[in-house]
Amino acid sequence: MFSIAWGTVPEINEGIAEFVGARIEGGYRGFGEHMSMAVLDGERLVAGLVFHNYSPETGVIEFSAASSSERWLTRPVLWAMFDYAFNQAKCQMVLMRVSELNRTWNGRGIRRILRAYGFKETRIDDLRGRGIAEMVYTLTDEAWASNGFHRQHAKEARIAA
Repeated sequence: MFSIAWGTVPEINEGIAEFVGARIEGGYRGFGEHMSMAVLDGERLVAGLVFHNYSPETGVIEFSAASSSERWLTRPVLWAMFDYAFNQAKCQMVLMRVSELNRTWNGRGIRRILRAYGFKETRIDDLRGRGIAEMVYTLTDEAWASNGFHRQHAKEARIAA
């Protein structure tokens, strides 16, 4: 069973962001002001999320994620991610950018998971370089509250929306 830790201490926040940044294209440039979330298997960091590019005026936040485990994205992890974005940060939308080349060995990569979770997918040609599209995924608070993944948290999800 995985546990979750938040980057509430600056050194931990930066450590999680470095973990993610080292594993995603462009992540080495940093994320600016951000909040990080770690997914731990015992004491081992297996995944990290960085919430960045927060726009309180529009209620939108972007997140980036990376992992060293295929099984890290569990329902409790999904709940924690979006509880933060929608209930705590009071966002009305989250977004994630993913290269069209992002794949896993079994074809169940993050793109498939995001669509199943209720994200809307928009393709932008050449955004990752000539001939490489970037997929921009957006999820509204209403889509999150109605996606059915978190029946045990349905009341909290409806409050966020």
